[in-house]
Amino acid sequence: MFGRQREQLHGKVILHAVIYSQMIMNTLEAKTSIQPPELERLLADGRPAQLLDVRTPGEFAAAHVPGAKLIPLDDLDAAAFQRERGLDETPVYVLCQTGGRARKAIEKLERAGVKGCVLVEGGTQGWIDAGLRVNRGKSSVLPLMRQVQITVGFIAALGAVLALTVSGLFAVLPLFIGCGLMFAGITGTCGMALLLAKMPWNRGES
Repeated sequence: MFGRQREQLHGKVILHAVIYSQMIMNTLEAKTSIQPPELERLLADGRPAQLLDVRTPGEFAAAHVPGAKLIPLDDLDAAAFQRERGLDETPVYVLCQTGGRARKAIEKLERAGVKGCVLVEGGTQGWIDAGLRVNRGKSSVLPLMRQVQITVGFIAALGAVLALTVSGLFAVLPLFIGCGLMFAGITGTCGMALLLAKMPWNRGES
């Protein structure tokens, strides 16, 4: 009888130890992404956080999350960022307009040894859609992805018109655009967006 009780007690101890270990692992597990409302609550509670916005200056000027620091993706020197950060382990919450560029920025930062990078799901647009406060300014520059959509649509339409009225060889333009869109969808890298981001109006240059 006493032997059976000891076995049951031993089993309970092991079970509680496993549960406790799992709780510790879940607590220590690095968070890789966060929803805007959750991040807003952390900031409101005064939790240490560094907000990094990797959009273009024009997009940042139009609307940005309060407290965010602007470093456009093209200008992000991950090694310099790590040197400046030093031993600071404050989480770095990275955001762009919708999330694509932020993922690229996190890849660069992690390759340079930066720890604690967290993707803000949905980016600045997700923050706005959640009804959270943003700092708004005056900017005549369209969001980068809208510029991409306009440019891609124009080139595809132009190629189709020229193929119908001038030469069928111009059909290569819509074909090229279609292949580019498929590549962007598969890899998450939009060459048109990277190109447009380098334009003077997107870099805040006069």
